Amino acid sequence: MKQKLVVPVFALAALVAVAGCKKKQAPPPPEATAPPVSTPAPTAQLTATPTVISAGDQVQLSWKTSDATSVSIDGIGDVPTAGVKTVTPSQSTTYHLVATGQGGTADASARVTVNAPPAVAVPTNTMSAEEEFKANVQDIFFDYDTADLRSDAQATLAKDASYLVAHPSIKVVIGGYCDERGSDEYNLALGQNRANSAKTALINAGVAANRIRVISYGKEKPFCTESTEQCWQLNRRDGFAMDNQ
Repeated sequence: MKQKLVVPVFALAALVAVAGCKKKQAPPPPEATAPPVSTPAPTAQLTATPTVISAGDQVQLSWKTSDATSVSIDGIGDVPTAGVKTVTPSQSTTYHLVATGQGGTADASARVTVNAPPAVAVPTNTMSAEEEFKANVQDIFFDYDTADLRSDAQATLAKDASYLVAHPSIKVVIGGYCDERGSDEYNLALGQNRANSAKTALINAGVAANRIRVISYGKEKPFCTESTEQCWQLNRRDGFAMDNQ
């Protein structure tokens, strides 16, 4: 009975000894860790065309970015990641663009110079009222022994009337003149008719009748004293002056 029990004990011990002699398996290597993925930094470009303008002119801004999630331009606000915009700066301005992304920020600038408009010189009128009147209201001339208005006289009277209509506070006196030929009485009547011819033309052109006074000087106040046709022509006229009465 003892012998029967001894055999199984020895068999069990042998099995344990064999099992203990087996080679141990190495543990599996740790899994490789992937390197972190780097996020690219944004890029930004901004241009202005043209870069120098006069006040009131327009400028075209154009920009493009990469790897940006938001883009803004000072003075304009948020804009797309790329685009074009027309602006009208009133003064010299530097446009500043900022692009923001997961990889950081980037910026770009564009300078626009605005030149002020040239100063407008305001002419100063140094003429007196009398000088300005004489510069704008011209005398007219007549043919011999007539009070009919010539074509050149009609054109001059149209300009005279334009000035007088634009200056309604001015009153005018028209003097009728004649050359030395003929009697005093005849020339006084002819001078009156010549002055009345001019008055009628001015009234027809819009000048109020109560602003016009006529007087005949006949041949009493000649502008030229030589007995020549050229001199006589200068004396056959209607002269205009401001009426201060």
